[in-house]
Order: sequence, then structure tokens, then C-alpha cells
Amino acid sequence: MPFSFFSRRDILCGMTATAALAALKMPAIAADEPLRFECDYGVAVLPKPAQRVVSLGYTTQDTLLALEVVPLAIRDWYGDQPSGVWPWAQPYLKDAHPRLIKGAVSLELIATLKPDLIVAISSGITEAEYAGLSRIAPVLMQPKGVSTYGLPWDEMTLLIGRAVGKDRLAAELIARTRQTIATVRQRHPDWAGRTATAAYHEGGETGLFAPSDTRGHFLAELGFQLPPAAMGLIGPGGFYQKLSPEDLAVLEADLLLWVSASEDAGDLRKLPMRLLLKSHTEGREVFAGATVAAAISFGSVLSLPFAVTSLEADIAAALDGDPKTPVPGAVRAGIAP
Repeated sequence: MPFSFFSRRDILCGMTATAALAALKMPAIAADEPLRFECDYGVAVLPKPAQRVVSLGYTTQDTLLALEVVPLAIRDWYGDQPSGVWPWAQPYLKDAHPRLIKGAVSLELIATLKPDLIVAISSGITEAEYAGLSRIAPVLMQPKGVSTYGLPWDEMTLLIGRAVGKDRLAAELIARTRQTIATVRQRHPDWAGRTATAAYHEGGETGLFAPSDTRGHFLAELGFQLPPAAMGLIGPGGFYQKLSPEDLAVLEADLLLWVSASEDAGDLRKLPMRLLLKSHTEGREVFAGATVAAAISFGSVLSLPFAVTSLEADIAAALDGDPKTPVPGAVRAGIAP
């Protein structure tokens, strides 16, 4: 699989961009050589690195902005943010106001923008949509064999970086983000090997996020492991598992992270069986409200440092071994014991 050599992610920690690229064996491309990107739907060929880019992936605007490429248009995911860009990435917009694409992808609109690249990684577009978009410009998708939303953030950064001619900057960004995460882990060596679950309770539905989901992967980045009972509940390729509100035992872990689309935990406070979990009674719940939850959900080179920095103190308080230590976010949300 193309880019499979990126699987050793910690290799970038603390390295210079030159050393990181060498360690990852990033293949060199001659200045006059076309860029080729294979995906399950076909091959995208760029005669030169792209400059005019449309971002159709639900989170790819973060990566492009980090790479100093302001998209001509951005696919809106959720949250009603200006130009579809959340606070951690807003400064990278500067004075630009990209078009916001809501709902169905409009080939007409994209054609009027005259892009030289359409980034559709993690977009969920169909093969027919890919064919239509390819008549407008080359379409960059996740590599062959990678699931629609399964491309890790570092591989995505390198892939997009190659397409826009920013290999070195991509490596620098990854190294910087890795270093932020590594520094937090070094401050809390006791987190390594501890168990953690990421869960949600929205609109009466409760569920557990899989390690392959960005929310589950966020915990793994910090050194946590999913408990065996929870691991066995989620099948291969699954991103989450709905749970019965009558039985939440599978969420039991050293740390329970609640991810919410709202800053208000009102629904969560009304979940009766949560009150019986040791994670609750021993003060080991952490609540990620709307903005921090979005940062975890985006799981990008820009959002991860924001999420890690925002939650470090809460996680440390939850895992200090003293049930009486208040977890600030849980207290604010009204879910503390």
C-alpha cells in the first residue's frame, strides 16, 4: 500500500525535517516529474504541485491550512464555524474567506473555482462523484486499501504535503505535533499502559468509540489502551458501537472520556447507569465539550495539539489516585461525583 512506510509514527519525534524525510524514505521527485496518486477509484496525476485547491474532505481544511494553502472552498462538516474552520485553525485563514460547501457536492460550483487539485480524502464521495470531479481537476483520495475515514493524520499530512509541493513543511508539522504529544506523555509516565474509553451520549443514544476512530486514536496517542472487554465489542473496521443505556459496564476503564457536540452535559447528567460506574464514583471522568470534542474528532496536525493541551490537566486530575481531586471540566459540566 502506498505510504505504508509512515506506520512508524514516533520516528518523527524530535527530528529535523530533513532527518524525518530521510528516516521515512520519502521518495524524491524530480522537479519536472508528474505527481501520481493511486486510489481505489483511479489515478490522479498532477503535472506540478497544486496551488488552487478545493477541500472536500470533512477535515482536510486543517491540513491544507497548516501547509500554508488556503482552500478555494471548504466542505462543511458541522459546528457552524466561519468558513468551516474551527478556532485552532482560524489564524491560518488570515483574511481569506473560502467558499463553504454544505450538503451535496456541487460539481458546478467546483468547476467555477477552476482548481488544479480537489482533495477528497475522508470525504465519502462515490466512484461516480470521483469520475465527475476528475473531469474538473485531479482528485486526491486516500491510498488504495485504506478505508474512507481511516487515513491517520500524519499520513494525510505527508500525502497532501506531497501534492502541494510542501514535503519538508509537512514533515516539520508532524514532528512538531509529535513533540507536543511526547512532551505531555513524558510529564505523565504513569499514563502508559492505563486503560481508557472514549464515549458519547447524544440524543438519548450512548456509544463507544473504536481505536480506529479519531476519538479512540486520540487516547492511544497519549499512551492509553482500550480495555479488552471494549475491544472485543467492536468488530474489525468499526468506528463505534452503540450501547444499551441499561448496561454501560463496557465503558469501565481507568479513564472515561465523554465526547460531546455541546458544552452542555445535560443529557449525560440524566444517564442513570453512568452513576454506577467506578469511573464516575471515583472521579475518573473527563468531559470534552463542543470545541475540544471537535478538535479530538478532527484529529488533525492542527487540532491534536489543541486537544492535548486543553485536556492535559483534566486527565491528570482524573488519574491522580485521589477521588477527591476535582476534575475541572467534569465540575463545570456538572457530571462530577
